[in-house]
Amino acid sequence: MTTRDLFEETITALTANKARSGLTMLGIVIGIASVIAMVAIGNGAQASISSSIDALGSNLIIVLPGATTSGGISAGFGSTKTLTMNDSDTISAHVQNIVAVAPESSGRYQVVSSQANTNTTVDGTVPAYTSVRNLSLAEGSFFSTVQEETFSEVAIVGPTVATTLFPDGSDPIGQTIRINGNLFTIIGETVSKGTSGASNQDDEIYIPITTAHQYLSNSLYKGSPTVSDISIEATSAATMTQVQNDLTALLLKLHAISNPANADFQVLNQYDIISTASTITGTFTVLLAAVAGISLVVGGIGIMNMMLTSVTERTKEIGLRKAIGASENDISNQFLMESLALTILGGIAGILIGFGVAFTVNAIGLVAAQVSWSSVVLAFGVSAAIGIIFGWYPARRAAKMNPIDALRFE
Repeated sequence: MTTRDLFEETITALTANKARSGLTMLGIVIGIASVIAMVAIGNGAQASISSSIDALGSNLIIVLPGATTSGGISAGFGSTKTLTMNDSDTISAHVQNIVAVAPESSGRYQVVSSQANTNTTVDGTVPAYTSVRNLSLAEGSFFSTVQEETFSEVAIVGPTVATTLFPDGSDPIGQTIRINGNLFTIIGETVSKGTSGASNQDDEIYIPITTAHQYLSNSLYKGSPTVSDISIEATSAATMTQVQNDLTALLLKLHAISNPANADFQVLNQYDIISTASTITGTFTVLLAAVAGISLVVGGIGIMNMMLTSVTERTKEIGLRKAIGASENDISNQFLMESLALTILGGIAGILIGFGVAFTVNAIGLVAAQVSWSSVVLAFGVSAAIGIIFGWYPARRAAKMNPIDALRFE
């Protein structure tokens, strides 16, 4: 049997019952499309998280309060008060290769305007925050060092806060708001930066840290006002390790801790955060792809079932072919080619649908899905392998038939 004859016989066999062939391919189509779409969504989510973390600042190192757990998370962040303004000032004065240091005193408070009210994050910080965290102003200005030193009641709002507090679209600059009952004047609005993990940087209000300590949070630790975290900008990526090591040693000395394992703070750099986030999203991507891949196995079983049915239905045809000289390889190749054709056609359809799902997700704006060509090649290769593996047994069963028994089959 020539290759041309083999293709013609395959097309004839598959088109003889189009509905059955189509339903058999459906499992492969769904499996391939699911794998490609899930991996694309996972890759997009990972890229989005990395981009958001990069947007937090350049060469960023963050000191968080609380002991480090076995999972690498600050156990007391948000409640433990072990970092102070004194720590921030000492780091700024004694650690080399630092561009700027920005302590923060954050909390959620009720904020009221003349038009609406909201409960949002109020972040007390210093003017250097704009440099450390790459924060830009859409209009107005950030507070100055003089305003920080004089406990000025001024505020910079994120675009989400501005929209919420002034739903009529009026310019927030110059308007007054009450934060936890205290009157503040808005002097600036930040450029939209979007979400970063669980936080939304557009839904925040920034005020001088001295004002925050005066009117919102006046807790002390070892005689110094406490802070929620300390952000440090290193001079370059090459100096980040040195800065991280030096400030860790300095804080251990300041807190009178001899064993680093007992540290009441945690030091993270930007790349640690990206690495952790990438590991988590990568694990979920693999899990989603594995779940989607189960449908490929189900599709393969469906192909085997169809091919076994086809062998039974065409028993007399097989007997006749063998009686007029067809070899076992001819019979085997015929059925194997039919199985492979089903999976290849299903794989092509699945790839197109997978791209379509990724495009739709992008168009809707849920996440910037990124199709991985490695996942396309892998999914298509797996589908071809399934065609060969699950088609082999029916093909060998047909090839081993006794021609006399096959011709007598009713």
